[in-house]
Amino acid sequence: MTYHPKSDFLRVMIERGYLADCTDYQALDEAFKAGVVPGYIGFDATAKSLHVGSLIQIMMLRWLQKCGGKPIVLMGGGTTKIGDPSFRADERPLLTDDQIGDNIAGIKRAFSPYVTFGEGPNDAVMVNNAEWLDGLNYIGFLRDIGRYFSVNRMLSFESVKSRLDREQSLSFLEFNYMILQAYDFLELNRRYGCLLQMGGSDQWGNIVNGVDLTRRVVEHEVYGLTSPLLTTSDGKKMGKSQNGAVWLNAEMLSPYEFWQFWRNTTDADVGRFLKLYTELPLDECNRLGALQGSEINQAKIALANAVTGLLHGAEAAAAAEATAREVFEKGGVGDDLPTLHLTVAEVAEGITLAQLFVRAGLAPTGKEAKRLILDGGARVNDEIALDAGQRFGAGELADPVKLTAGKKRHALVVLG
Repeated sequence: MTYHPKSDFLRVMIERGYLADCTDYQALDEAFKAGVVPGYIGFDATAKSLHVGSLIQIMMLRWLQKCGGKPIVLMGGGTTKIGDPSFRADERPLLTDDQIGDNIAGIKRAFSPYVTFGEGPNDAVMVNNAEWLDGLNYIGFLRDIGRYFSVNRMLSFESVKSRLDREQSLSFLEFNYMILQAYDFLELNRRYGCLLQMGGSDQWGNIVNGVDLTRRVVEHEVYGLTSPLLTTSDGKKMGKSQNGAVWLNAEMLSPYEFWQFWRNTTDADVGRFLKLYTELPLDECNRLGALQGSEINQAKIALANAVTGLLHGAEAAAAAEATAREVFEKGGVGDDLPTLHLTVAEVAEGITLAQLFVRAGLAPTGKEAKRLILDGGARVNDEIALDAGQRFGAGELADPVKLTAGKKRHALVVLG
């Protein structure tokens, strides 16, 4: 990156590694110097919580507000009914209005720790694109908006082209998604004076469409900015763990498990993640990221504490660290471990060790649990367990049982 920004926002985006591309660096920079820049990111409501894969975008909205801009959190109540086809191999399952409403209610809770909502010029707002999409007149929309889109150009975008090149079906429903996303930008500009759309680099084509549509329909200059698509140093998609998605909502993933995800960061990713997911000064991020050998664990704990503290609060981060120290350093049980609660009725005929590992979230399937146990990677109360078929009844579960998978993943089984 050779551009030298004048505004705090672009400086942060560049220095901390958030910026992949921008439609016009200089003009956007000048807009930030001239006054409050409203900027938005859209989130489709495909689940009851966002996961860590969305956290880079949430942090960008947080920095936007800290640097004097106005965050607009756009919930895709309308676009979720279609599903974004970008770089997907298949069509998303269609959700009902009730399912989408429930998901939006769950997702909303993830934002309050990161941005401040209110009525002030710098306060964040949350809006739902169903407000303007649900009532669209099809013929009117085609006449007024559709005429600005070239199918030839739409087919050239990498997100669509890659799907067609693999000879995978792209429905007309999905093909319309980029038009609706572009229309979102136009509507947000009309309603809120929105000047900036941000998103992952897989959204570049959709964002450019919105910039172009807004300029052509209302002759307003607006801008697009994308962040890199983040993978870990070993090539895995950010936001996934061995047990599935790393959710932001505490009822879907405990603060301890969230903390543990960051504590288990690969050495090579620590410095980069400190810059992206915390607000620690850059010098401190670089210092921690450069630690070697066992000292890198200090950096991982600092990362886990900072990220967990932002989302769940400092007390939850401290409790998670204390539990981890109890479990790893002292071999104890700890009070904040993920816990599987079983009833007496559920264990009346006994439950196998393999089933316990699956139910506790330490193995995705019974087959994987059996393999883990046979390979010597399973422990019960810190003792190696090799019998996947060993049965546990009410007697064996009278006291809490600690399960361990590998060296770092633990859970408790409690009766009652």
